[in-house]
Amino acid sequence: MIREAAMLYVKEGLEDEFEEAFRRAVPIISGMKGYMTHSLSKCMEETHKYLLLVEWETLEDHTKGFRGSAEYQEWKALLHRFYSPFPVVEHFQDV
Repeated sequence: MIREAAMLYVKEGLEDEFEEAFRRAVPIISGMKGYMTHSLSKCMEETHKYLLLVEWETLEDHTKGFRGSAEYQEWKALLHRFYSPFPVVEHFQDV
């Protein structure tokens, strides 16, 4: 199992719109091969900051399968306009 982690900085004032767009994007990612689960958490100190964690069966399920798919283009169209700066995505494995 691989855990994808990204700190999302949403443009201030667009938090509610982002959260609604994210709710619409959930079926996209949850239907992908290798997807296991995800969580989106809102920072209590900086309300425009979110932590996204996604669990995948393999690294390739995320990096090649999801990111290389037509569904990713839908995900991107729904969500990427909200970020500033664009998030750095990192992958973690339990030890």
